[in-house]
Amino acid sequence: MIHVAPSPHVSNMGLTTRGMMLDVLIALIPVVMAAFLVFGWMAAKQLMICMVTSLAAEAVFTRMRARPFSLTDMSALITGLILGLSLPATAPWYVGCIGCTVAIGIGKMVFGGLGMNIFNPAMVGRAFVMIAFAGSLAASGYILPGGGVDILSQATPLTAFKQSGMATPLAALFWGNVNGSLGETSALACLLGGIYLCIRRAASWEIPAGILLSTLFIAGLVNLFNLAGAWTVLHQLVSGSLLFGAFFIATDPVTSPLTSRGKWIYGIGIGAVIMLLRQFSGYPEGVMFAVLLLNAVTPLINRWNIPRPFGGV
Repeated sequence: MIHVAPSPHVSNMGLTTRGMMLDVLIALIPVVMAAFLVFGWMAAKQLMICMVTSLAAEAVFTRMRARPFSLTDMSALITGLILGLSLPATAPWYVGCIGCTVAIGIGKMVFGGLGMNIFNPAMVGRAFVMIAFAGSLAASGYILPGGGVDILSQATPLTAFKQSGMATPLAALFWGNVNGSLGETSALACLLGGIYLCIRRAASWEIPAGILLSTLFIAGLVNLFNLAGAWTVLHQLVSGSLLFGAFFIATDPVTSPLTSRGKWIYGIGIGAVIMLLRQFSGYPEGVMFAVLLLNAVTPLINRWNIPRPFGGV
């Protein structure tokens, strides 16, 4: 059955899947560069493993389904890149391989391929390896050849605050001089890439705006009850993978709502779940769980926000 939306119909032949993925790739350049500056060759190895595995998994699963190869649309490459950026630099090579295979095979292909998946494929893979290899994804020390210990010996900012109440300076969070997953360290890099995506309209600005406003509101309420606390609203906004998730993960057009009002509801819901998990769960971060949960609710959001046809009731 083919469902056609009410008129008027506007067609933009210049907007293609490959073009959107290329915009995402360009927007991720600042994030990738920040990862290289902080983690060096370890970041390059992790990202290369994830991208190559995603492309290989896409080729294998499309061949198993007797479909033509779809590597040229760059969707598998972006999935691997985003999944690689959501992993720590110290994660073993097999974690990235397994995560990307699950992301493409279970998160995407079992639903019918690109455009049919309910959940964000990269987050499906990330959730699997987080549960299966929890110890490998924890912050761990890395001894330099000269005997020194670099930034990888530190706990991530959210973990440090959760466990010991130690607040990381805002400047370190903004520039990215902290430990964490490859894509979450530099708030500046995420902002630069995210703003580019919104300007190019490859991402709907309502979603990150809803996430940030919801986080700002709830974090402000938390601060009101603890005015002397060292972890402020700004810490909540620029720490962890909130900005990376808001601009590059939650804005996936396949797994996010269709209408403007639905996108606001979706973004506000993600921000609220993130803050609830940060405050009350045993996990220091909640972006992945929040995105997957709201992905599941997206069909209901679309149903609740069906636009009224022009001239209709």
